[in-house]
Amino acid sequence: MSRRLWILATVLAALPGVAVTGCAPTSPPPPPESRVGRPDRGAKLIAQYGCGSCHTIPGIERAGGLVGPPLTRFGARSYIAGELPNNADNLRRWITDPQAVEPGTAMPNLGVSAIDAQDIAAYLYTLD
Repeated sequence: MSRRLWILATVLAALPGVAVTGCAPTSPPPPPESRVGRPDRGAKLIAQYGCGSCHTIPGIERAGGLVGPPLTRFGARSYIAGELPNNADNLRRWITDPQAVEPGTAMPNLGVSAIDAQDIAAYLYTLD
């Protein structure tokens, strides 16, 4: 091993928490599947609450809205609203009170109950 390489290896080994991984960015892990909730009920609730008037949502009749982002492949996304890690707890929180999560967001507070949000989240996580 050359002296320069040995010095570099020694310096890197002395820095705690530093890992040499190259320049390629790493993707966050995929969001966890919702283990609770009823996706079949969630699909009906999505239609009932009128989510499709703003979002395009696969599998939901008349859900071709263009105001909000399409929810296609939602289960494979890393973030909710571009800032929350996509997991079941954050999704339920976002669905029940989006204004508390991101004040001023275009997503309205529709008065979705906690149990309804759980079922809606369960449906959205089937979209991968």
